[in-house]
Amino acid sequence: MRCLRADTLALLVILPLLIGQSAAQPPAQPGPLLPALPVLPPLADTNGMLLPGVQQWIDRVVPPPPIAPMPPPEPQGETNGLVPRLAALHQAVLPAPAGDPIFDRWPAGLAGFAPGAVIEVRDVTASAAPLVVVPIRQAVLFKYRTTDAHGRPSFATATLVIPAAASPVPGARPVLVNNLPIDALGRRCTAGYTLAHGISVDSAVTDFIPPSTHLAASRGYAVLIPDHEGPLMAYAEPYVAGHAVLDAVRAVRSWRPAEFGASRFAMTGYSGGAIATHGAVKLIESYAPELAPSLAGAALGGVPADYEILSRSMDGNLASGVFMAAVFGIARERPELLARMNHLAQWVSTSPIKDQCISVLAIPGVLHLPIDIAANIADPLRSALAHEIYAVTRMSGLASATPLYIYHGEQEFWIPAEGARNLYREQCALGVTAVYRVTAVYRSVPGEHVIAAGLGYPEAMIWLDERLRGIPAHSEC
Repeated sequence: MRCLRADTLALLVILPLLIGQSAAQPPAQPGPLLPALPVLPPLADTNGMLLPGVQQWIDRVVPPPPIAPMPPPEPQGETNGLVPRLAALHQAVLPAPAGDPIFDRWPAGLAGFAPGAVIEVRDVTASAAPLVVVPIRQAVLFKYRTTDAHGRPSFATATLVIPAAASPVPGARPVLVNNLPIDALGRRCTAGYTLAHGISVDSAVTDFIPPSTHLAASRGYAVLIPDHEGPLMAYAEPYVAGHAVLDAVRAVRSWRPAEFGASRFAMTGYSGGAIATHGAVKLIESYAPELAPSLAGAALGGVPADYEILSRSMDGNLASGVFMAAVFGIARERPELLARMNHLAQWVSTSPIKDQCISVLAIPGVLHLPIDIAANIADPLRSALAHEIYAVTRMSGLASATPLYIYHGEQEFWIPAEGARNLYREQCALGVTAVYRVTAVYRSVPGEHVIAAGLGYPEAMIWLDERLRGIPAHSEC
């Protein structure tokens, strides 16, 4: 029999530090506390890293967090069929307000807006210009209508950077859609918040490195930077991200049709940004078919295309903190996952952890914690629910409606190249124009995630520049 892991005991010891003192206090809202969610019976399969008895012991030792019933946040006046305790837990795990209404406030009458309709526009040139570095004419923050993972009205934000340099091609100025790897749970962690408020401890290094925004602007391209996790900060949810990216393009085209209505758009994204790009290209045909003629191509690097593969490569090691944060981000849009969280996970997910950026979320990986420590069922990564999530997020069988350039490190160990290769084969079989580049295979350095990002970047940028200049893509399928 397997024993309780030492790192499991370590987590129980440091739990107050992870949660913070504020989370240890009952919520201020009036009303009786809701009873705990019933503990689901353990599955028969016990191949996971923890025995079901240990998970049951955690729920006996750790009480449920004191979550009071409260009305859902506007404008969502329904619980979407969730039982009261799960509905209250879902609300409690949502991100706290950023303190800026353009990111926080749900617009009234949202269902009356068409997807991509501009709701609010703010000029952020003064705060964005010093961060872009190269001379710009204007930076504009958009708030626009989009769609969540279940087809319900939602909103998102995106920033458009218009350079001072002239367009490098005749006609409408091309636009690079730079899907940055947000990889975060808090609203202040987005590039849009940084560009609107200035750099802070919540700003990500990947907002600036690699310098895609700066290079494209210096070339004369406009740059569109979507906050693709949506208002719930649904990290790693590809439908939310894909909708937000495509609706950002719609918003820009309709905002100044004379300037951008006929523009060519090309997308790029690495790692977490590739999740958004992957979602967007596979949703063009069904969600925004009118954009297909304007989308010249998409470059995806280090793409986490298959979460089942990641469940084997990122769980229980240094990447486990990021992996668990991604599962939690998906659970914000798919709350059936929350019902599988034990009391320990509920405490953490309703604590200040729910608003942290990647720099903090990665820290628990030093404990090498398996996700079993957060579940109330045995072997959660092999459960029926997990396989449902794998299938949905893989988006199998959906063809990209724009040419693809896929690059990946062959020696990737946290995001194995198997997922990128499978994506390339799938898209080729569906008739998509695609190119696949493996970085660092014939070099003396290993092509893992960070090194591959640097080695694969120059050729990806050359490919995108050709697409934005109107040069047709060729296929290597």
